[in-house]
Amino acid sequence: MARDPLSRLQWLVFALAAAVFTTVYIPQPVLPILRQQFGVSAGAASLTVSAVVLGMALANLPFGALADRLPIRPILLTGGLVIAAAGLASALAPSLPLLVAARFIQGLFIPSLTTCLVAYLARVMPVERLNVVMGSYVSATVVGGLSGRLIGGFILPAAHWRWAFLAAAAIILVATLAAYVGLPRETEHGQSGRDTTKFREVLFRHDLFRLYCVGAGAFFVFSSVFNYMPFYLHGEPFHWSTRAVTLLYLSYLVGVVIGPLAGKLSNRVGNGTAMVLGALVFGAGLAVTLIPRGWAMALALGLVCAGFFTLHASAAGALNRKLSAGRGRANAFYVLFYYLGGAAGITLSGHAYHLAGWPGVVALAGAALVVPLSTGVLEMRSRSSSC
Repeated sequence: MARDPLSRLQWLVFALAAAVFTTVYIPQPVLPILRQQFGVSAGAASLTVSAVVLGMALANLPFGALADRLPIRPILLTGGLVIAAAGLASALAPSLPLLVAARFIQGLFIPSLTTCLVAYLARVMPVERLNVVMGSYVSATVVGGLSGRLIGGFILPAAHWRWAFLAAAAIILVATLAAYVGLPRETEHGQSGRDTTKFREVLFRHDLFRLYCVGAGAFFVFSSVFNYMPFYLHGEPFHWSTRAVTLLYLSYLVGVVIGPLAGKLSNRVGNGTAMVLGALVFGAGLAVTLIPRGWAMALALGLVCAGFFTLHASAAGALNRKLSAGRGRANAFYVLFYYLGGAAGITLSGHAYHLAGWPGVVALAGAALVVPLSTGVLEMRSRSSSC
């Protein structure tokens, strides 16, 4: 039986996306070691992570514009090579400022392998396969995040953190070269000239703006839960240890399975229905966290992850199915709204936790879920009216 070329493409995309997010999170487990070796504060050491996020935020929209104007495979190759070179520089950095500078450069070029990759998929994938491949992309971000933490803090000794940076650089280099060689040229799929879509055209389209808000709302709630759950579980009535709390975070692996399944679900019942189901499961997970039992926490986080990744995959799939032009810009806005939503969730939920404890966080998160839920309903109605 001949291999499905789209399955091969799916694996290449999965490997590249996982490699990118491995790079993003590689220093997180070794921040105390960096603080000790460079003789700096915890806040200064954490710049090795925040510098990457800052670079991503600054470069996301420019790379979105490039993805609409230029062939994407050369952008992927250039960006991957720069990220790998900056990873090597990170491993060899003799001082923290140089390490942070190298990480910032990585952040500036990461959108060439995230925003541009999603735009490429929307450009070359058949519509009926797009939801599933976008789900695999979401799963890859989960694998990458976990891999970065494992390589940096478990697989390699924390004291040898420079080897972790080298490993991440090698992984991104191999994944980039494999993707460049293996991904089909866009011209083979009928790419039609230069895309002159303007940012305002994809920002102020109501149907697209709603989907940007789905990403923001979903990550608002997800970030709130995973940032303040440890405080909840360390206190009354649980008194859990840090190790016990950490084990619950393995529920994040649910996203690896849910991503592709959410894509298939969206194909079967529609993106709007998938969003509604995701929001309801997400809300059920929030409600279960109010049961003061250990088994309830494990169940709750599984439901939270299932709901979140269903929302994320179905929203990304719906966005790209609506686009015939401006894919790079639209996906850049989606990612920008996504991270802004996460930052807002962490900030506002901090105030909620201070004022009303964990029930306050749950109440705020439940209110935020109204956004993806209502958007899902609107998507269902628009689908019914078009049938």
